[in-house]
Amino acid sequence: MRRAFLLCVLLAGCSSGGGAVPDLVWGRKGVRDGDLARPRACVIDGEGRLWVVDFTARVQAFSLDGVHLGITFRTPDYSKGRPSGLSLDRHGNLVVADSHYHCFRIHDRDGKETRRVALPEGSGPGQLGYVSDVVQDDEGYWYLLEFGEVQRITKLDESGRFVKSWGREGQGPGELSRPRALALGPDGLLYVADACNHRVQVFTRDGELVRQFGESGTGPGQLAYPYDVAFGPDGSLFVAEYGNHRVQKFTAAGEPLGSVGGPGRGPGQLHSPWGLAVDAKGRVHVLDTENHRVQRFAF
Repeated sequence: MRRAFLLCVLLAGCSSGGGAVPDLVWGRKGVRDGDLARPRACVIDGEGRLWVVDFTARVQAFSLDGVHLGITFRTPDYSKGRPSGLSLDRHGNLVVADSHYHCFRIHDRDGKETRRVALPEGSGPGQLGYVSDVVQDDEGYWYLLEFGEVQRITKLDESGRFVKSWGREGQGPGELSRPRALALGPDGLLYVADACNHRVQVFTRDGELVRQFGESGTGPGQLAYPYDVAFGPDGSLFVAEYGNHRVQKFTAAGEPLGSVGGPGRGPGQLHSPWGLAVDAKGRVHVLDTENHRVQRFAF
C-alpha cells in the first residue's frame, strides 16, 4: 500500500478556536492507485475507511490518515459520466450513485458489486434521470436525489420499487435547483443541499417540507452553492460550499456555528470543495476538489 501525498502535514496544536487549521492534509494529483483527480464524493464506513470517488470514476478506500488500502474499482461503464454520490446502506455496505446510468450500485467491504438497483431512464414517475445521491433509512426505503430534466427526490422500497417522488424546478419552498446531496439526519429527516438555491431544505421521508435555511451570500449562515451535507456524531450539520470555498457548521435547525476554509491552495484553504464526511471523533474530512487533496479539520 502506498501513500499518495503531495502535502502531508500533521500540525501540532491544531486550533481549538473553530479548528481553522487542518490537522492533516494529504493527496497527490494523478491517476494511479492512491492518487486523486478532482475528488467529488466520499463517505466513511463502519470500519473507519474513507471511500472517495473522483473524476476518473475511480472509487478508492483510504484510512482516515490518507493511506490507500489496496482497494480501487470503477463502475462498469463511465463513458457518459462518472458517479457523483457515495453513501452507506443500512447494513453498512457502500452505495454508489451511478449518476448518468439511472441506477445505484451496492458494494461489499472489498469493493465487489453485489447488487444494482435501476429504473427506466426518463422523467416520469417510476423513472430516473441523473442520480446525484442516494440514502437508505433504517426501514429499508431508498431516497434518490435527481437533477437535470427533473429536480426531485424519488422514494423506493427496499426491493427498488417506486413509492413516490416530490419536488420540481424552482426557487420556492419545496422546489429545487440542482440539488447535489442528501443526508438522513438523526431526527429521521432528509437534508438536501439545494445547490443553485443556496440553501438547505429539510423534508420528512414522505416529502413534506419541514424547514429551510440559508441564502446567497458569504456571511455566517449564508451559502454559495452547497454541494454536500453530513452530520457529526453530536448532531451538528456540516455543509461543503463549492462557491464560498469553505465548510460551515450548523445546528440541525440551521443556526450557524462557525466555518473553516476560504479560497486558496495552502493548508486550511479550499478550492471548490465537492464533498465531506465526518468520522466518529467529529473530525471533518473535506474533499478539496480542485486542489486534488483531502483536508481534515477538528471543529
